[in-house]
Amino acid sequence: MKRQTEENTYRSSLRRHLPAIFSLLFLPLTLLLLAYFQIEQTALLSFLAVVLSLIPFFVSFERKGLKVRNLLPIVVMATLATAGRIIFAAAPNFKPVLAIIIITAISFGPESGFMTGALTALASNIFFGQGPWTPWQMYAFGLVGYIAGVLQERGVFRRPVFIYIYGAIAAILYGIILDTWHVIGFLRPVTWEGALIIYGQGFIFSIILATATVVFLLPILLPWTRQLNRIRGKFDLSTKADH
Repeated sequence: MKRQTEENTYRSSLRRHLPAIFSLLFLPLTLLLLAYFQIEQTALLSFLAVVLSLIPFFVSFERKGLKVRNLLPIVVMATLATAGRIIFAAAPNFKPVLAIIIITAISFGPESGFMTGALTALASNIFFGQGPWTPWQMYAFGLVGYIAGVLQERGVFRRPVFIYIYGAIAAILYGIILDTWHVIGFLRPVTWEGALIIYGQGFIFSIILATATVVFLLPILLPWTRQLNRIRGKFDLSTKADH
């Protein structure tokens, strides 16, 4: 009986994380193939690849059949993250966006973290400008939120210091994803030397974003998560489907 229960739990967890597994495997593999075969339409094909990587997340979230009240935390936190990105527009990469996305994921789960990140990129680019970079930012912001939620569920974030460390690593991951889009889409021919130059230049901005993420997490992490957890419990704002 215990073994059967464990197997059912494992299968349920696997089904839940299938969209993330698909994206984590599909997009990097596609980018590697595009770079290896030096396909001329790489910019367009990589754009389509990241869009396809986003679709499973949105489809699985829509199938949950959530009520309006369950979506409010995502809307509110995405709005806050968008406002933070706009307010700090004059400071390149020094923004509270990742900090807010991570806190959302910690309080409301991986799916909410992903949706908050994706919607933040989409909404804020109404002000910063939409373009082929938007799906990449949606993917990168969303992935940071999803991973944060998973780590929270696995008990990795027992101490705040681990969240600060993740915030710094997440900022660098975000930078790598956006730099990879630049390399695959615009570097011709794709060479190690050219790629290293792009990654090297981007790393400076990633460090700035990592610093900003930790700086913003330090004062808001504990009070925000405390309040969000209280609100979630009081109003039953779970992202699990209602039965």
